[in-house]
Amino acid sequence: MKVNVQTVSEFVYVPPPTAVSAARILLKPNWGYPKPHPITVSLDILIRVVEGIRAVNPGAELLLVEGVCDKMPADQIAEKLGMASLRELGVRFFDADTLPLKEYPNRAKTPYRFGSLFAPALLEEVDCRISIGCLKRTILKERVLMSACVKNLFGLLPREKYRARSPHSRGQLHRPDVHSIIADVYHTLGVLFDGGVVDATQKFISKDWEPDVGRAVDFGRIFFGNDLLEVDRAACRAAGEGTPDYFERIETAR
Repeated sequence: MKVNVQTVSEFVYVPPPTAVSAARILLKPNWGYPKPHPITVSLDILIRVVEGIRAVNPGAELLLVEGVCDKMPADQIAEKLGMASLRELGVRFFDADTLPLKEYPNRAKTPYRFGSLFAPALLEEVDCRISIGCLKRTILKERVLMSACVKNLFGLLPREKYRARSPHSRGQLHRPDVHSIIADVYHTLGVLFDGGVVDATQKFISKDWEPDVGRAVDFGRIFFGNDLLEVDRAACRAAGEGTPDYFERIETAR
């Protein structure tokens, strides 16, 4: 699968083929925190993704769906990050935690922990799905975890069902091993997605497990394609982060 790599200045989004005739398109950006890029996807890149879709399908209904990891409500975070500008382009916002749910089967030959997962029924009510992630590096149990297109899908899972000690996060998805759970999420929800984008205008480096406390490193690239795993792989390699464990877990479970 070809992965497109462009500099930020030249970035023109080419959506997946399914977007051309889609009546409804779901956008899942990493907008889980009330903080700017690289902790979240930049408004500029989101606007260019929308413009790329509009260039091939002016009449599609665009639905931005996100479930957050913060005390601040999702709609307030969206407004803080620039939802008003997207609304002017015809994009509607939905809080994933408030949408009707459906149980989706894990299509892996051998699931690691979850044989199925609950996520918004809206995922199967649209004609095209695009994950738009950042490039974020954290350390969990002394192992590198990279968040990009695939890990971004955690925001679709309801906190009420997957919370642990904190009501604001999805702690169950880190037990016993987050890399294995990412593989479960990929084979359950990731396989439904038609395309992915990694906004690596900057990459985010955390010194520990905190996904919103760290430093920004200029990188200046955007990665996109039709296969979420390949987009993530290309972004991680280009950024010098190698291949995090969840890539192998996903391949092993196919």
